[in-house]
Amino acid sequence: MPFTIAIDGPAASGKGTIARALAREFGFPHLDTGLLYRAVGAIGGDPTTAARSLTPDDLLRPGLRTAEAGQAASRVAAIPEVRGALIEFQRRFSRQEPGAILDGRDIGTVICPGAELKLYVIADDQTRAARRAAELGADPAAMLAELRERDARDAARDTAPLRAAPDAVILDTTAMSIEQAVAAAAAMVRERLNNPAS
Repeated sequence: MPFTIAIDGPAASGKGTIARALAREFGFPHLDTGLLYRAVGAIGGDPTTAARSLTPDDLLRPGLRTAEAGQAASRVAAIPEVRGALIEFQRRFSRQEPGAILDGRDIGTVICPGAELKLYVIADDQTRAARRAAELGADPAAMLAELRERDARDAARDTAPLRAAPDAVILDTTAMSIEQAVAAAAAMVRERLNNPAS
């Protein structure tokens, strides 16, 4: 039976880094679901049409990791028809053998509510802004304002708002190094793999 790991949280909390590291350690395929929305935003035109015709190759488009692509993703992600068009893509990915890791904002609440492990990764606003500014070579103050705007939009949308699933394990990475955050998450995965009923 597939073992699905759902990792959610706001931008720059560390969820993507943790997801990629867990995929390497446990040999599970990984899907950064934010790339789906970034690709839809980058394709342009009607977002719903773009979402319905999305292919894996679209996830390889250049520029999907920029701040502009992130803002475009947040805007199109608020469109219910776009989210609906991408749900099945994600659910099929999540149930492959031996398992899969998906990270995003609504994996544990909407896409994979039955995931064997749900993590909700958080960090304080200042830490997240500093991380993202360093990653993009941007101004930390401007990045803080941008992250707060995006958080508010993601949390307030009617369809699949950003929030932790009731049974998610909260992982606060504010004071953690990357290695510490990955080690904490990996320990949770091993515990759940060894004790499926826990």
